[in-house]
Amino acid sequence: MVQNGIETVLKNNPVIPVATIHNAEELESIVTKIQAVGINCIEITLRTEYALEAIKQLKTRAIPGFFVGVGTVIRPEQVEQVKALEVDFIVSPGLTEKLAEALAVSGIPYIPGVSTVSEIMLGMEENCAFLKFFPANISGGIDALKAFGQLFPTVKFCPTGGITESTYESYLAEKNIISVGGSWMLK
Repeated sequence: MVQNGIETVLKNNPVIPVATIHNAEELESIVTKIQAVGINCIEITLRTEYALEAIKQLKTRAIPGFFVGVGTVIRPEQVEQVKALEVDFIVSPGLTEKLAEALAVSGIPYIPGVSTVSEIMLGMEENCAFLKFFPANISGGIDALKAFGQLFPTVKFCPTGGITESTYESYLAEKNIISVGGSWMLK
């Protein structure tokens, strides 16, 4: 199983800030914070009216070595929108057959979300070796990921949802976790 380049993004960014951005000032503050602690990646969620503009602003800057991703992609038409902005990666909280097709056709590295064994199996059927485990904190956390590692030894996870400054290193210590996402570093 291979997946459209997402492994490079995840390996190079063990901590991925997940940001919901409302305006230009917030964008500046967040980018300054994460770069100050050596993070060169961001996932901007499509939860605000400003999200697409925030992505456009960051992509226009062309910051060397900085990955700009988009999260909360839940519909195939959103894939086309963000493709036009030349995002570096796409994150979805789940996976449907139509969304999987749009993601695969896009040519953009992507990671779909899962929280159950059946969803992991669907991801594997769609040739996804890297999956977002979401929401990690209420879906079993590290214990669930350890169990998934026994069932699916070829799958690597990026847990998000409830990951904190005090827990992220414990997650990263697990052999089937390639990176973690969260917002603790944005506060």
